[in-house]
Amino acid sequence: MTAGPSRLVESADGTPIALFVSGSGRPLLLVHGTTADHTTFRVVGPRLAASRTVVAMDRRGRGASGDTPPYAIEREFEDVAAVADTVAAEAGHPVDVVGHSYGGRAALGAALLTKSIGRVVCYEGAPTPPGASYHPPGIEERLRAHLAVADNDAALAAFMGEVVGMAPADLAAYRADPVWPVRAAAAGTILRELEAEQDPAASLGRLGAVRQPVLQVLGGTSLPVFRAATEALDRRLADGRVVVIAGARHAAHHTHPDAFVAAVEAYLD
Repeated sequence: MTAGPSRLVESADGTPIALFVSGSGRPLLLVHGTTADHTTFRVVGPRLAASRTVVAMDRRGRGASGDTPPYAIEREFEDVAAVADTVAAEAGHPVDVVGHSYGGRAALGAALLTKSIGRVVCYEGAPTPPGASYHPPGIEERLRAHLAVADNDAALAAFMGEVVGMAPADLAAYRADPVWPVRAAAAGTILRELEAEQDPAASLGRLGAVRQPVLQVLGGTSLPVFRAATEALDRRLADGRVVVIAGARHAAHHTHPDAFVAAVEAYLD
């Protein structure tokens, strides 16, 4: 993955979406989750690029991509669909998509908009079933308070600990990682994505209507709500499968890269 974007693709509302391309072979689109950018795939991306053309995008408001208000999760769906349409047209066949967390939800939403997406690998991106939530009580208020005083560091820590379920030791290690300041700089986008999760366009009923084949990846030690959401979506999909990565939580592409790549390649191959 290069220092600068390989190219820009214009989304339906005119927002430029940056793409970082590496490898050769059948194209595979990678879509990152909340607070991240395309570099979240810095470990697994090169491995996948050994046999594929990997196209990693920066979602709107991140990295080298633009950001056009007002925000809505439907714009994220359109962004992924626009990229898939461009890549598929050039390849001559549909493109497969791997999405992590919110990026997985964006990939599912995009699959409803275009036939340019062939298969979707969604890593813990399913909407929650009725009665369940990814949001601990009061998390939005705590995030707003941190962001109101420009304490992006505290906002990111609250999100990673309370919503993602990152263990204290893992969170401490993450805060010491050089990538932490980059992620903290994007903390202002967390709230809009948490709020957008409640949009009917991203509901379990709506995304359960995806007809393309879908593999959901689940961390074996992730918070129980991730399993509940994954299983609820799988019951609704026309062609769904679930694979569990033992010992992993919400970031197996970092903590268990071999198992993550093996799961993706076994499904796509």
